[in-house]
Amino acid sequence: MTPFYDTLETRPAAEREAQLLAALPAQVAHAQRASTAFAEILQGVDPARVHSRATLARLPVTRKSDLFERQKAQRATDAFGGFSAIVRGPAMPRIYASPGPIYEPEGSTRDYWRIGRAMYAAGFRSGDLVHNAFSYHMTPGAFMMESGAHAVGCTVFPAGVGQTEQQLQAIAELRPVAYAGTPSFLRILVEKAQEAGSDIGSLRKGMVGGEAFPPSLRDWFQERGLDVYQSYATADLGLVAYETSSRQGLVVDEGVLVEIVRPGTGDPVAAGEVGEVVVTTLNPGYPLVRFGTGDLSAVLEGEDPTGRTNMRIKGWLGRADQTTKIRGMFVHPSQVADIARRFPEIVRARLVVSGEMANDVMTLKVEAAAAPQGLDARIGEVVRDVTKLRAEVELVAPGTLPNDGKVIEDARSYK
Repeated sequence: MTPFYDTLETRPAAEREAQLLAALPAQVAHAQRASTAFAEILQGVDPARVHSRATLARLPVTRKSDLFERQKAQRATDAFGGFSAIVRGPAMPRIYASPGPIYEPEGSTRDYWRIGRAMYAAGFRSGDLVHNAFSYHMTPGAFMMESGAHAVGCTVFPAGVGQTEQQLQAIAELRPVAYAGTPSFLRILVEKAQEAGSDIGSLRKGMVGGEAFPPSLRDWFQERGLDVYQSYATADLGLVAYETSSRQGLVVDEGVLVEIVRPGTGDPVAAGEVGEVVVTTLNPGYPLVRFGTGDLSAVLEGEDPTGRTNMRIKGWLGRADQTTKIRGMFVHPSQVADIARRFPEIVRARLVVSGEMANDVMTLKVEAAAAPQGLDARIGEVVRDVTKLRAEVELVAPGTLPNDGKVIEDARSYK
C-alpha cells in the first residue's frame, strides 16, 4: 500500500510551485467576480498580473477581524459578508458558526476541507473505525474530521464532547482504532479509563487539532501505545498543514499557497524567520486571497524525510495579534511596522512594555545596520507621532532580537 495519499505529494517542488502560481490569476479573477467582498478588497487589481509570489505579496491581507466586521455590517442581507461564492441549497449543505459569531459555509464537494490527506499521513486507512470527539454543535470541527475520515474510507462514531463514561463504554464495546478530537480530551479519556479500569486498548492512532500539541504530550501518548499526529486547519481555509511520521514540522497542504509575513504587515519574511501565516486557498466556493490566520510560524527549510516535497512550517508558534493597551492607548503591531518602514537603517524592531500596571515603560528596541548620530532621537519622535506615546529607543546590533515573531512584548508585572 502506498505511503502517500496521491501523487501530488511527491511531485517535484518546482513543478508544484509553477502549477500553484499558474492557478493564481484565475483564482484572483474568480474571487473578484464571485465574491462581492473581494470585488471591493481587490478593486483595481489586474488578475493577470498576479502570477508570482512577489506580485501576490502586493495584495492586501484579509484577516479574521475583516471577516467579522463585514459579516456584522451585512447581517440583514448576507450572513457571510460577501465572501462566499456559493449560495444556500444543494451547493451549501451546512452553515457553521465560530466564536464572534463568524459564519462559514460548507461546500458540497467531497472532503471539502481536504482533511483526508492529513488523516492518511497519520495512518488512518479504509475500514478503520474513528472515534470522533470534536463538537458537533455549531462549529465545523467534527464535520471537518468526519469528511476527511470518509474520504480515506473510514467509518465514524460521532462521539462529540462530554459524557466521558459513555464515551469510554462506546470505545470498549465498538473497539475503534483511531481517535479524532482535541489532545486534551484524549488525555482525559486515557486517564479516566485508567482510573475506571476501562479497556480502550483498541485505540492505536489519533488525529488532533484545535489546541497546541507539545512534544511532551505526544510522547505521553506514545508511552501508552497511541501514535498521535496533529493537523493545522481552520474553518475558513480547511487544511493548511499536517504532520507526518518524520515528526519534523508540518507539511503544507496541496490546495493552498502559504506565506509567512511580518506581523501587522503583508510583507513576507526570510525563510526561517517567525511571522504570521497567510494563506491563499484555491477553493472556488470560499476563495480567500491572502487570508491572515493570526497564527505565528516559520518555514522549515528542506523536504520532509517521508518523501513529501511541499513546503514545511514549524507548526503553531503563538499568535500574531499582539495589540497591547499602554497608558490607556492601544498600540498595534502595524504601527511598529509603520515606524520601522520610515527608517532604512532599521532591520527589525520590537516594542517592549515593562513596569507595573498604571506605570508603563515603553522601549522600542531597534536592530540597526548603521546608526548615524541622532537616529534614536529621530525614531523617538516618530514613535510619539504614530502612537501618541513616548518611548525610549534602544539601538542594538543586527541579530540581537529573538526570532519569535513578537513585534510587541508585554513584559509588565501584573501582581
